[in-house]
Amino acid sequence: MSKILFVVTGARHWTLKDGTQHPTGYWAEELVAPFQVFTGAGHQVVVATPGGVPPVVDEGSLAAEANGGQENSDALRKAIDDIEQLRSPESLELVDPTAYDAVFYPGGHGPMEDLSGDADSARLLVQTLESGKPLGIVCHAPAALLATEGADGSPFSGYQLTGFTNAEETQAGLAEGAPWLLQDRLVALGADFQEAEPWSENVVVDRSLFTGQNPASSGPLARRMLEAIGS
Repeated sequence: MSKILFVVTGARHWTLKDGTQHPTGYWAEELVAPFQVFTGAGHQVVVATPGGVPPVVDEGSLAAEANGGQENSDALRKAIDDIEQLRSPESLELVDPTAYDAVFYPGGHGPMEDLSGDADSARLLVQTLESGKPLGIVCHAPAALLATEGADGSPFSGYQLTGFTNAEETQAGLAEGAPWLLQDRLVALGADFQEAEPWSENVVVDRSLFTGQNPASSGPLARRMLEAIGS
């Protein structure tokens, strides 16, 4: 059995460029699908957030229209309610990355607000990358990579990766109000951004870094990580 760390946003809103606070959190499918993949394979999952605050789900991710109907939406909400680790997460600043066999970052707009500038998350990302252990990041969560940039750039520069695209942000209706777009910032970081058609499954693997473009990519991303973990 491996021990897998989920680093989850603690943000409850995303500040748009006009100062408006857009309610958000983590995206339900992007947490639940990988959680079920990993625990279904017999692995232990530990959740950590900045400050150890209980994370909140983006209610938009539980809408019936976002999940193919009310039945699926209800099942997703029940799955979240059943994840005890979400009620009392570890504090990110106290996490020892050497205690884990893999690290996973679910998305949602929350990481754009907090993890994009979080030094503790940056430390964990860099140490996990250097260790060669599987590091999975999906959708908006690659925003956390921005915090790894220093005077000499970022260790993620030159990596092939993906994330929520400008086209998807535009189609979701939030691009115009966004203070910045994830794809633009990752390209500026030096990443080799791999864009697929909007909303299509897209998993990119470069060495020990596993990234997924959008919610539909979260389950397939976790299954690719399982191969590297050895299950």
